[in-house]
Amino acid sequence: MAWRNIWRNKRRTLITAASILFAVLFASLMESLQKGGWNNMINNVVSFYMGYAQIHQKGYWEEQSIDKAFEWKPQLVKTIESPREVIRALPRLESFALAASDDLNSGALVVGIDPKLENEMTKLEDRLVEGTYLQEDEKAALIGAGVAERLKLNINDTLVLISQGYRGVNAADLFPVKGIVKFGSPELNKSIVYLPLKNAQNFYGAEGLITSISLQIEDKDRVEAATESLRSQLDTMAYEIMDWQQLMPDLLQAKALDSAGNYIVYFILYMIIGFGIFGTILMMTKEREYEFGVLTAIGMKRRSLMATIWIEVMLLGIVGAIAGVLASIPVVSYFKYNPIRFSGEYAGMLEKYGFEPIFPALFDVKIFVAQAIIVFVLTSLLGLYPWWKIRKLKPVEAMRS
Repeated sequence: MAWRNIWRNKRRTLITAASILFAVLFASLMESLQKGGWNNMINNVVSFYMGYAQIHQKGYWEEQSIDKAFEWKPQLVKTIESPREVIRALPRLESFALAASDDLNSGALVVGIDPKLENEMTKLEDRLVEGTYLQEDEKAALIGAGVAERLKLNINDTLVLISQGYRGVNAADLFPVKGIVKFGSPELNKSIVYLPLKNAQNFYGAEGLITSISLQIEDKDRVEAATESLRSQLDTMAYEIMDWQQLMPDLLQAKALDSAGNYIVYFILYMIIGFGIFGTILMMTKEREYEFGVLTAIGMKRRSLMATIWIEVMLLGIVGAIAGVLASIPVVSYFKYNPIRFSGEYAGMLEKYGFEPIFPALFDVKIFVAQAIIVFVLTSLLGLYPWWKIRKLKPVEAMRS
């Protein structure tokens, strides 16, 4: 009976179902963009450089000093790669230097890498916008696009690096620019300089030493399991094992703050959605007052009438929620492959914090289903209004209205 009733007035049914559909669509799109934007920001830093976990000598992360470098031993490699979650371990020698060209200079993060291993994990060669990739033991440098722009460097120009090496030795040398790389993180672009590992060790006077081991982990959801396994196998008095959340607490705090702000936005959105759905239910109830009066007058129990009307609202909620999920799939898919690109002040603010001003949508069926359930529950609660109206109904007055 309830199913037949909702199709007696197709226009009213379609308006109510459409309001629920758009509610699911807007809520799903908003959450997909928010989560997709943060995933993109995290991946820009984690996947393309930082790694999901790192190993250092104890105390290195607090001091960030090259004097905390340690020896890269084959036995250490074997131990680190023993957990099944760890695919490979990347050795790096990281420190800071003054990068210069002619009369221009800028601070730089100098990273000594194993070119082959680095490319297998971070796909560094794919980030090249000019030039060619590094070869092992080659005396050359890859620089970020921002470094090239600041120092006005092109391929085959000479980059001057000046720094303090291991245990205070002087470090100064010239490196031809072999390639220019571009990352999603503007902060990396403005500071990064790559050298082959052995050349970096020679430059800093740190032969055979590294400052960090970046771990490539098979599944990002298994990062905690991998780090716990390594802590049980490595000497934690000598080494510190940190996952990306420990390496970048500021990023997590910013994400938590943004998520907290979104709860307010979601509340406002659901209030607007609720008023929209309630308006259609109110219209439906008002239009059918005469019908309710007649049914009550001829002896239909109010309880049965209230149950029938509530089931009608529930059916409308189900139809609207399913339609909302189906409508969300192509819309979110579009924004996944055609992300929103910000410009102007907002883009500048994001770049200031080291984030690429691009927000791709996250395509996750769980988001659609969760929003559909929330809107469906909201519709079900609002569907109690006809109960109250029928309970207070006076048949004679309703039939006269």
